[in-house]
Amino acid sequence: MDPWTSDPVEDLSGADTGYESENSAHSDAEYDTANEWQHRPPSDPGRGREEAAGPAGRHGHHGRRKPWKFIALVTTVAAVLVVGVTATIVDVVVPGRESHPVVGFVPTGASPEQDGEQITTAFLSAWAAGSLELAASYTDSPQAAEEAFAAYREGLHLTTLSGSSAGATRLVENATSEAAQTPRIKVAIAVNALVAAPAGTGVISGTWSYHSSLVAYQKPDSPAWSIAWAPDVLAPNLTAATHPAAVPLAPTATSVVDSSGNSLTSYQDAGLNTIAGILKSSPPENLGQPGLAVEIQSAAGTPVRGTRTVISAPVAGTLATTISAGAEQAARGAVAEHPDSSLVAIQPSTGHILAIANNAGYNDFALTAAVAPGSTGKIISAAALISHGVVTANTPVACPAVYTVQGISYHNDKGESEPASTPFSRNFAQSCNNAFSQWWQQESNGRLASVAKEYFGLNQPWDIGLGRPATYYNQPATASGSELAQNMFGQGHITASPLAMASVAATVADGTFKQPILLPGASQIAATPLPAGVDSQLKTMMREVVAEGTAAGLGFGPTVHAKTGTSDVDNQEQPNSWFVAFDPARDVAVACLVLNAGHGAQFAAPEVLHFLASL
Repeated sequence: MDPWTSDPVEDLSGADTGYESENSAHSDAEYDTANEWQHRPPSDPGRGREEAAGPAGRHGHHGRRKPWKFIALVTTVAAVLVVGVTATIVDVVVPGRESHPVVGFVPTGASPEQDGEQITTAFLSAWAAGSLELAASYTDSPQAAEEAFAAYREGLHLTTLSGSSAGATRLVENATSEAAQTPRIKVAIAVNALVAAPAGTGVISGTWSYHSSLVAYQKPDSPAWSIAWAPDVLAPNLTAATHPAAVPLAPTATSVVDSSGNSLTSYQDAGLNTIAGILKSSPPENLGQPGLAVEIQSAAGTPVRGTRTVISAPVAGTLATTISAGAEQAARGAVAEHPDSSLVAIQPSTGHILAIANNAGYNDFALTAAVAPGSTGKIISAAALISHGVVTANTPVACPAVYTVQGISYHNDKGESEPASTPFSRNFAQSCNNAFSQWWQQESNGRLASVAKEYFGLNQPWDIGLGRPATYYNQPATASGSELAQNMFGQGHITASPLAMASVAATVADGTFKQPILLPGASQIAATPLPAGVDSQLKTMMREVVAEGTAAGLGFGPTVHAKTGTSDVDNQEQPNSWFVAFDPARDVAVACLVLNAGHGAQFAAPEVLHFLASL
């Protein structure tokens, strides 16, 4: 039975509780006035008797009256019996005076301390049974109490609750105060609440056990008692502006390792050290076993400092990543060839990141670099031109030495040019810039940026498993004119990281974008597969780069496909050197960036060759 919808009030001591009608304690016999009873017809709503509140003269409010002095009539009785406690609503009738209804809880203890414990027990019983309106009625601020009950239940995802009084003491009031005329009793209470919180795909639960206290008092000029309402009656530290909440505690990772069990920090790489630190402090939800805590929160959900109580501690676990020991060692050896080098390797069939390596001090340029990709960006431009029907790999395309748009002239490297009869694939292999810049109008209105996102998954945030989505490639969709002409050959306001460009190569290798991830099974965003004809032509063109283009003669094997890139940077002594490649025979794609170095074929390409040869 759901405790929050059940009708009866459960006695925490185990005694039966319930509601008793006004006639259940006696028969319908008629009494004369000498016995303090007045005969009335059954239909008379005044039939009944005064409920005794205790020994004669107790509390100075209602001693035993003599029958010649007054007649006490019970007009309404709402009784809740809890451990021998009776709550009543009575009319006290005095000859010559108006009746004065006594509404509330009238205890039957032999002392004020017992009375305080009785109303406390009734309060806790109603709360535990989910009779929140009844529990609130025992306080002197029912509406505020009922709202606090609801916030307590909602914030803790409360399942069950039990409570008991744990001792009562009489408060000593100032002898001149009005409060001193009626007893005020402080009652300690112990509460056990079964609470829960969502964690990952499941729910964790546990028992929150704590102590609190309340103050019960006899109302002035009345036999009834009430509980002085305050939010911290329900739990310590509560205020009218706060509520308790059950929250999951994420487990930490005892260690973050590669796919073979080696600690990522053992490689002494800036990027892997950062990754290990992030994953140890904020591992995925399915690692280990989450814990549970209760804390006090503001209305906005902000935790109140110092109020968290741990119910169950999380259990840490070892977190395995996709990093391959062999690939990481090969990558570390490759980037050692030049300073300010960084390299990323990806498995095209899965998107698993196999290696992240940096040789730039504490800089993680493999993931964080945001520089123009140079001619490696022509892979995306070629995909756009082919998919939009502008050219094919075999279309003759001239590459003039100089191309001018909107008054800005673009010169090919070293003044090279290609005649009008040159197949587009050769322009790609020789990396002739103006074979691309001339098509800017065909790729305007965001079409080039759209292809980057639609087929290559770029221009949007990726969460590679760190819980911190980031955009590793950005090309403005608003680029036009001379800016878009530059974008066509990988310059201008395009920014890319080695991670993004390794993914571009991997997308061509597999034919479908597989978002790079560091954790097996991590969520991956999807993209539209490259049209088969487009992908086939890109593969042909990238193989031609190695066979007879800018990477020819460097020693790459017969199954390697690649693209060189050289990116000029204003006020930088040397251009940035880029090289991307994939080898379907080994299911690997790689991108290398060497900052402020020189041409891609001279610096980045040899590092990729070193990497592939070491696998």
